[in-house]
Amino acid sequence: MKADHLSFKRAASVSMLGIGIQIAVTLILFLYGRYTNDHAAISASFFSLVGIFVWLILILLFDQHRRERLEAMEAEALAVEAGASVFEEAGADLRIASKRLATWYKFVIPVASLLIGGSLIAIGLWRFQADRALSRPGALGPTDARGWAIAFGLIIAFVGFVFARFVSGMAKQPIWANLRGGAAYSVGAAIVGLAIAVAQFVDVAGSDSVRRLLLVGVPILTIALGAEVLLNFLLDLYRPRKKGAFPRPAFDSRVLAFASAPDRIARSIGEALDYQFGFGVQDTWFYRLVLRWWPLLAVGGVAVVWVLSAFAVVLPDQRGMVLRFGQPIREDLQPGLHWKAPWPIDRVVVPELVERKPDGDFRVLGYTATGVRTLQLGTPPAEGDKPILWTNEHVKEEVFHICQPSRTFDESVDGKSRDLALVATEVPVRYSVADPLLYDELGAPGIREDILRVVGQRAVTQFLATISIDQILGSDRSSLSAELRRRVQAAFDSLNTDGDGTPKGAGVKILDVEIAHMHPPREVAPKFEQVVIAEQHREAKIESARAEQVQALTSVAGSVEAAEQIVAQLDVYDTMRNSAATDAQLVNQELKVMQLMSAAQGDAAKILAEAQGQRWDRHMGAWADSVRYRGMLASYEAAPFVYRAGLYFDALRDSLAHSRIYLVDANVPNLHLRDELQTQKVGIGLFQKSPDE
Repeated sequence: MKADHLSFKRAASVSMLGIGIQIAVTLILFLYGRYTNDHAAISASFFSLVGIFVWLILILLFDQHRRERLEAMEAEALAVEAGASVFEEAGADLRIASKRLATWYKFVIPVASLLIGGSLIAIGLWRFQADRALSRPGALGPTDARGWAIAFGLIIAFVGFVFARFVSGMAKQPIWANLRGGAAYSVGAAIVGLAIAVAQFVDVAGSDSVRRLLLVGVPILTIALGAEVLLNFLLDLYRPRKKGAFPRPAFDSRVLAFASAPDRIARSIGEALDYQFGFGVQDTWFYRLVLRWWPLLAVGGVAVVWVLSAFAVVLPDQRGMVLRFGQPIREDLQPGLHWKAPWPIDRVVVPELVERKPDGDFRVLGYTATGVRTLQLGTPPAEGDKPILWTNEHVKEEVFHICQPSRTFDESVDGKSRDLALVATEVPVRYSVADPLLYDELGAPGIREDILRVVGQRAVTQFLATISIDQILGSDRSSLSAELRRRVQAAFDSLNTDGDGTPKGAGVKILDVEIAHMHPPREVAPKFEQVVIAEQHREAKIESARAEQVQALTSVAGSVEAAEQIVAQLDVYDTMRNSAATDAQLVNQELKVMQLMSAAQGDAAKILAEAQGQRWDRHMGAWADSVRYRGMLASYEAAPFVYRAGLYFDALRDSLAHSRIYLVDANVPNLHLRDELQTQKVGIGLFQKSPDE
C-alpha cells in the first residue's frame, strides 16, 4: 500500500474510533464497579484508562505522518517548479514536519512508553494492595448486579475482540503497523470483560473463586504488561534498525498482540512444531484435522467439564445440602464424594443461614463454610512478626481483666481489704457450627458473632476474677485453659431458651480455648520484671550453693550418694548414743561408719587411712621399746657391773666421737699446743690402735 497522506489520515480516523470505544469501555467498567462495589471492574477500568492514552498517542503520531507526507508532496512540487538546485539548497529548511516526526520517534514515543509502563506498574501495585484482602475465602460478599455484570462483560468482550481483530488486520500493512499498540489494549479490555462475565457464571454455579481470583489477577496482569513495556524500551535501545525505518513503539505489547491476532498464534505454533520435529507438521493430515475440527474439540472439552460438575466433595469439617433449582432435595450431606445432577440443575452448598418451614422443608437464606472459626474474647493479637515484650505497646486498645493478687499477699493488711490485679489477656476461641439451625436462631447474620463474643467475654471475666495473677502468669495455663473451655461452652449452651426457659444451645462446639500472651499493664511491667530478676538471682544462688555442696561432698566422700549414706549412718549413731545404747552397739555402728568412709574414696577415707597408719606405727614402736627394755633388764640382772661399764663406755664413745683428745704429761710446764686445724682422712678412735703400732 502506498504511504500517502490519505492512508495515514485513515489510520488517524481508526485511532479516533478506537479512543472513543476505549473511553466508553472505561466509563462502563468504572461506573459499574463504583455502583456495585466490584473491585475487579474498577481495576479493569484503570487498565482501560491507560489504553485511552495509547490511542491518543497513535492519533497524534499518524497525524504527524500525514503532515510529513503532505510536506513531502509540497516539497516535490516545489522541486519541479523551482529546479533541483534550488530545492537542494533550501530543502533541509523546508522539511519541518519531517524533523518533527523524527523528534516524535526519538523522544516523544520513548518518553510516552516510559510513562505508560510506569503507570501500569503503579496502578497494578495500588490495586493489588487495595484488593488483596478481599481475595481470601469468605471475604468477598455476594453481588446484586450479576445480570448487569454478565451483560457488560459480554458486550465489552465482543466489541473489543471485533474491533481489535479489525485493527490487527489493518496493522498487517507496514504503514499501519503502529495500530497494533492500540489493538493490544482493546483486546486487553475485552479479555478482562470476558473474565468478569465468566466469573459471574461460575458464581452462579456456587463458587466465587474466579471472582476472588480476578481481584488479584487484573492487577498482576497490569503489572506484567507494564514490565513488558519497560523491557521493550530497554531492548529497543540495543536493537539494530534499518536506515529510514521507524522503530516499533515500546508500549506495543507483544503478548496482547497474539490475542488480537489468533491466526498468528496458530501459525507460530505450527512453525515451532515444524522446527522441533524437523518436518512439515502443518502438512500432515492430523494437524489439518485438528485445525479443521478444533471447535468440536473445544465443545467436547466443555462437555467433559460439565459432566465433571456432577461430582461434589464435602470437606471433613462441613455438612452439605443438595439444591435443585434452588430447592433443597437432600439435607445433611456427610463429608466425602457425592454424585448429583450436573450444573445448573443441582448444586451442593454448605448451609449456615437456613429456616425450617412447617412442612419440614428448608428455606436457604445464605451460604458460608462451617469450618473452624476464631473468636477473640480478649485483646486482639498484635500485628507483625516482631518480638513483643511486656514493656512494648501491643495494640492500641488492650482488654484488661480483674484477677486476684499474688498468693503471697494476706487477706487483709492493717485491717484493709486486699487489693486486686489487672492483666491484659489474649483469649482466642476456635469453634465450629455444629447445628446450623440453632446457630441461625441466635439472631441476624450480622450480630451472631457479637452475641457469642459478649457471652464468652462474660464467662472469661467471671473465671479470671476467681484466680490469682500467679496462676495466670505461671505454669497453670494448661489447666486453666481446660476449665475456661468448659465454662465458655456452658455459657454458649445456655443460649436460645424456649418458651419454658429451657436452653437449647447456640449450635456451637468449642474446639479449643487458649490463654495466650497475658501480661500486666505496660506501666507496671518493670516491677514484675524486677521480681523475675530477683527470683532468677535467688535461683542462681541456690544452684551455686548446690554446686558447692556437691563439690564439698564429692571431695570428702568421693560422691554425693556415698556422703549421704555416711551422714545417714552418723545420724543413726547419734540417735543410738542419745538413746543409751550399749557400748557394743556403739562400736559396731562406729565400725560401720568407718567402713563406709574407707570405701568412699574421698578426703575422709584418706585421712582415716593416714590415722590408721599412724596408729599402727606408734603401736609397733611402743611394742619394740617394750621388748628392748626387757632384754636390757635381763642383761643387767646377769652382770650388773659389766652392763653399767658398757653403758658408761658407750656414752663416752658417743660424746667423744667427734672430739680431739691430747694425752700429755701433767708435769710439763708452760705447755703450748699448735694445731693446724687440718682434717685427717683417717681418724683414730679413743680406744683404737695407731696404724704405726
